[in-house]
Amino acid sequence: MRARGDSAAAAAAVPHVSIILPVHNAEPWLNECLESVLQQDFEGSMELSVFNDASKDKSMTIIEKWKVKLEGSGIPVVIGGHVSPSPRGVGYSKNQAIAQSSGSYLCFLDSDDVMMPQRVRLQLEAAAQHPTSIIGCQVRREPPNSTERYTRWINQLSSDQLLTQVFTSNGPTVIMPTWFCSRAWFSHVGPFDEGGQGVPEDLLFFYNHLRKGGGVVRVDQSLLLYRYHPDAATHSVLETTIWTHRVRFLEERVLPHWAAFTIWNAGRQGRRLYRSLTAGTRRKVVAFCDVDENKIRKGFYCHEDSQERPKPRVPILHFQAARPPFIICVKLDLTGGAFEDNLRSLHLQEGRDFLHFS
Repeated sequence: MRARGDSAAAAAAVPHVSIILPVHNAEPWLNECLESVLQQDFEGSMELSVFNDASKDKSMTIIEKWKVKLEGSGIPVVIGGHVSPSPRGVGYSKNQAIAQSSGSYLCFLDSDDVMMPQRVRLQLEAAAQHPTSIIGCQVRREPPNSTERYTRWINQLSSDQLLTQVFTSNGPTVIMPTWFCSRAWFSHVGPFDEGGQGVPEDLLFFYNHLRKGGGVVRVDQSLLLYRYHPDAATHSVLETTIWTHRVRFLEERVLPHWAAFTIWNAGRQGRRLYRSLTAGTRRKVVAFCDVDENKIRKGFYCHEDSQERPKPRVPILHFQAARPPFIICVKLDLTGGAFEDNLRSLHLQEGRDFLHFS
């Protein structure tokens, strides 16, 4: 816990780190969340910037109580918000919390999550070394058995995969509740999209970050308790919305540099990707590949919805007969290791010879 200091002097100082906390009906979790702010072992200057997005529960009562306690321990608290009938969304709330804050670095925190005591200290150290990067961290999921595959993906990506797996269905390779970056870099990339419910503001920011040459770094310690529950804002974003953004980003960033490519998976997901591509990009698909003998025996996939005459027929090959680069539409770790073994047998380099779109 931070040592008690002169709260007036702390408030007058320019905070080095601003913790950015959007709040909407967070009463069940706020006490634990705000306790974790108080428990940070970071010894530099720090403030908490809260933006209340039309909460209808007792969130503001809890925040006001914690404002006294936090400021008594030398952590200034800035509170903004509105009481409109409807919330304006996570992107708007984060932008407002950032605008009213003054730290040189931004530490993002969701109101239903809990920081480990060393989070700010360790992520600030990483951010100082990587000024144009988003800094993430490993997480511990609550409940522990929720989203096991996703949690494993979050925690086990290699440093290279933080950039090579940015097209997967899992979204940003460092998850938003763990983000930490300099204010200068955020201002260069941002702000967040303010489209409201149903808009993946974190994914859109992440893509803009990558477009501007930003890096991705993960502190390999579990610094956040990442809570899973039915009311989480992420559930309001439709899978089809995410899919569309992913395909367009893939077409923007990678596929213009490939004269031809193969889609690994002649099943539903592979065909869906093919149909989602623009007409010009579809012409670059030289084959599907698979291990399913029935699909291979059929020999081709016909795009029946195409307006072209004759309708395009794309060959279906055994993966060993196909040529890279590959867009892989196979859910990793669901094949008992067989897919990974097949991939390794081809001695390919991730990022150059194949990318995941699973």
